[in-house]
Amino acid sequence: MTKFDICVIGTGMAGMASALYAANRGLSTVQVGSAGEIMFASGLLDLLGVHPVEEKRAINRPWEGIKELRKDMPNHPYARIKEQDIRAAFEEFLSFLHDAGLPYQRRNERNCQVITSLGTLKTTYCIPKTVWNGVEALEKKKPCLLVDIRGFKGFSARQMAAALQDVWPDLQTARVSFPETEHMSEVYAEQMARALDSPRNRLKLIERLKPHVKDVQAVGMPAIFGVSRTDEVVSDLIEGLGVPVFEIPTLPPSVSGVRLKEAFEERIPEKGVRLLSQEQVLKVTRGTDGTFTLDIGKEATDRTLKAGGVILATGRFLGKGLHADRERIRETVFDLPVTQPPDRTQWHRKNFLDPRGHPINRAGLEIDDSFRPLDSSGRPAFKWLFAAGSILAHQDWMRMKCGSGLALATGFAAVQAFVRLSR
Repeated sequence: MTKFDICVIGTGMAGMASALYAANRGLSTVQVGSAGEIMFASGLLDLLGVHPVEEKRAINRPWEGIKELRKDMPNHPYARIKEQDIRAAFEEFLSFLHDAGLPYQRRNERNCQVITSLGTLKTTYCIPKTVWNGVEALEKKKPCLLVDIRGFKGFSARQMAAALQDVWPDLQTARVSFPETEHMSEVYAEQMARALDSPRNRLKLIERLKPHVKDVQAVGMPAIFGVSRTDEVVSDLIEGLGVPVFEIPTLPPSVSGVRLKEAFEERIPEKGVRLLSQEQVLKVTRGTDGTFTLDIGKEATDRTLKAGGVILATGRFLGKGLHADRERIRETVFDLPVTQPPDRTQWHRKNFLDPRGHPINRAGLEIDDSFRPLDSSGRPAFKWLFAAGSILAHQDWMRMKCGSGLALATGFAAVQAFVRLSR
């Protein structure tokens, strides 16, 4: 039976970050879970975009916003983490992405605004370098060309320009056919992105774009600038068109999610993490010494592992960390108590668009200051069990625009706590 210092259950953003932080601290690490969830990531790394949610107040300075949040919501996971640790979590994660060929940019103390494929503005903190020219073009209201692709659904340049006309009036639009897809009734983002990893296809696309690039100072396109060679794609497009180019995030599952997934699947094992993707924890047994024995497989046990500690980063309902039946919300691996409204009828408010959000969105695990889930008596359920990410209670990450920040910061805190308690 193989033994590891720590087992990370979950392969979403919180799970990947936790595995990274554990490996960087010299811990022998195994990670288990289906790798599909991160495919839905936008690629934008939020820190805090809205607070209070009831007022829908956009946050320009997220670090100041977190200080307010700590006072207003003392049970929020951010309130248990020092600012310096949240910053350190971002630095370590961004360094990993840079080394993986996915560089990010930010304003450090301020959030930025990114246009979306719906023609809305998204407030976020860290932005892929492929998107950054669009942030600057929006801030300076540069004359810009938005381009969509014939046959690519869910992305209309004309619709975006119409929706943005009040905040960015000098927008032009064009539609082009992607090279060698003229006979196709529908094309897909990942298909085009992988094609642009080839210099030959970039040259063909440039030739199709050139006639539309006249008196503009930037060109925005759907997020298709390659999968593994994004820097090369951006450089070639800029050189060929003579103006800055930028990506616009598309609806999930997106190329941005594919890039993150492939970067993690390639680089995490290089750091010594044993990645058991497309498998799950079927059973956990706690030994008399406090360690865990885990049966791993798809439907039947394929292997059994032993771990000194576990980080539960299984997410909420999409990640299957939480499951709702007709009676209650339950945690699916350890059957830990879940903080939730006392009755199912109170999960949702009568008004679907209630500005306060729905109570079910803040359901999750209670933790102590070491990010250990609590049992029904309010004590740590297990000394060496920790939790990170959206499975934690007292946060509404989607409406507060803090999902990635929550994942990185709590993963960092859980690993740090394990290291501290192991001394």
